[in-house]
Amino acid sequence: MHAPVITQISRPEDVTAALGRELTDCWAGVINAGGAVVPMDCPLPPVSPSTLGPAMDRIAGQLSPQRLRLLMATVDGTLAGWMLLRREQHPLVAHCGVVNHVQTRVGFRGRGVGVALMRHAARIAREEMGLERLQLTARDGLGLDAFYRKAGWTEVGRWPGALRVAPGDDRDEILMSLEL
Repeated sequence: MHAPVITQISRPEDVTAALGRELTDCWAGVINAGGAVVPMDCPLPPVSPSTLGPAMDRIAGQLSPQRLRLLMATVDGTLAGWMLLRREQHPLVAHCGVVNHVQTRVGFRGRGVGVALMRHAARIAREEMGLERLQLTARDGLGLDAFYRKAGWTEVGRWPGALRVAPGDDRDEILMSLEL
């Protein structure tokens, strides 16, 4: 396997119908494997790519160079993962960014795709968007906190039991920060 190639999109018109289908296909696979959060207007897993289409359309419509960027990792021309990098809008926190929807297609896990996405996100946030700090939240119980710690992130808090994955399966939401 070759190293992941990271590209970014920051304009709505660059998300073609074909790319939207690739992104939602990846997203559905990750959700159905238990590794991504389901959008509020979608049913709980299992989901199909078509149920995620409206959420992807909303994401694509909000893309802009200074506010929201979509980062994609491809390996040998195949979409291997994607994430969002967003600038906070309120003036008190406009120096901060938020990382959302970090996901690696199930067949590409453990091959450096997530690490490559996170490394590029930090560089883009600092060098291109002028951000000073990034934040994200992660679901406990999946080892995600260890992954982010290896990438330089620091746990800054938890919301105990904030996420109900299934009846009787409440998980902490882990709050993490990265100084740029």
